[in-house]
Amino acid sequence: MPLRYWKVRPYVLTAGRTRTRQPLLVHTLVSVPYYDAVFAAGLLPEARSLYENARRAARSVAELSAVCGISLGVTRVVVDDLAATDRLLVHGDHDNVDFRLLERLRDGLRKLA
Repeated sequence: MPLRYWKVRPYVLTAGRTRTRQPLLVHTLVSVPYYDAVFAAGLLPEARSLYENARRAARSVAELSAVCGISLGVTRVVVDDLAATDRLLVHGDHDNVDFRLLERLRDGLRKLA
């Protein structure tokens, strides 16, 4: 049986990069604005899996990582690469945030403590 070099594949997927062009936190939501089957067919299997899973619904980076079985660091870099080609939409952390709701939640938790 040939040896499997498990550390090589992530390096190939990210081209050795460990940082992203934009901040991608674990709770950052991403989605596919328009699906392109030809583009998807040309992707590496891991990138295709991320692309396919993000097209069904907006998902967090952590959720995509878990669903696709790809490490969080690799997921972040590949998602960033897909976003750079405008194939994946990264939703800002400030989108759809109701700060009044968060403040009420915080205050309620303080009362319980």
